[in-house]
Amino acid sequence: MAQTETASATTADKPGVDWLSVGYYVLLFFLLAISIAVVGKILKVYDLSQQIQGKKGIHWNNVMGIICIIFLIAGMIGAYWEFTVQGSMSLPEAASKHGIKIDSMFLTTTIITMIVFVITQILLFTFLFRYRHSAKRRAYFLPHNNTIEKIWTIVPAVVLTVLVIFGFFTWQEVENSSDLKGGPASINIDITGHQFAWEIRYPGTDGILGKKNFRLIVGSNKLGIDYKDKHSFDDLQADTLVLPVNKTVRLNIFSQDVIHSVYLPHFRVQQNAVPGLPTYFKFIPTITTAEMRRKVDDPKFEYLLYCNKICGGSHYNMQKVVRVVTEGEYRQWIAKQKPYLTYPLMKELKLAQAGQNKNISQNRLALNN
Repeated sequence: MAQTETASATTADKPGVDWLSVGYYVLLFFLLAISIAVVGKILKVYDLSQQIQGKKGIHWNNVMGIICIIFLIAGMIGAYWEFTVQGSMSLPEAASKHGIKIDSMFLTTTIITMIVFVITQILLFTFLFRYRHSAKRRAYFLPHNNTIEKIWTIVPAVVLTVLVIFGFFTWQEVENSSDLKGGPASINIDITGHQFAWEIRYPGTDGILGKKNFRLIVGSNKLGIDYKDKHSFDDLQADTLVLPVNKTVRLNIFSQDVIHSVYLPHFRVQQNAVPGLPTYFKFIPTITTAEMRRKVDDPKFEYLLYCNKICGGSHYNMQKVVRVVTEGEYRQWIAKQKPYLTYPLMKELKLAQAGQNKNISQNRLALNN
């Protein structure tokens, strides 16, 4: 009975579709469309009656010209509202090294396209109004002009080439998942998505993650870790994604069922988790959780890991807390995490070196305590 009540409460808490509101807006749209059509028919009837009486009818070119100016003004007001109101709903401050470069790339592209948008829209609707049909003048026929062709071909080509090259080098740097020779190795962390949760695996004291094999996935070995690989014995499991600040982190991203997506908005990280196709993302967090709490003036602030693909009915539940800490705090935290290789799993797998592994696990647990 308790389980039934819990299930009912969970079902009741799920967000639903407000069909009454949807129907209201659909009806409002149809009423607006019908009103415009009725006004158009009334004007058409009036125009025909004027012509029948031998009077001058409605000058539709003037009407269309005025409508173009109204549309331009309304559009510019809408664009201003979009930038001032919805523009404030931008991503939060970047908390990773590459995030600053991505924000710079987006800002540059937005500014250039905004300038082009404003100029072209003003010219388009102003010309439509200014040069609407009039019996007092004739249009000038310009079949070809090499200078104009060169200007509107070369200028956009140069601007787009600069944006593409700028974006290419930025994206190449962001997507570089290999460590530099002679440099410090990245902290390898496995993130595995399944309906509807994330599984996190850290390397142990050897700093190397053990191999995995999907054929080994069972209830007691939900990640399919291959314990024939000696590096698997000290792999750790964690409920929170904890990262050391100013250290390179490489996320190894996997999926066990459908396409998921690792999304860390504060770190400008988004990478799909594709079944059968491991993906990667390397980044450097630059702002600790404690620092960000002071910046946003929220003592309860937490970075979050989301799934950015609609992967099923409980997709909204796929969240994990992400905590960025100092290196000292990270070392203390990692020392307290428990290994994936538990006693029941050791017994079930019938490992050849069960005694040796038991000692390793006991030492690990002693360290945790």
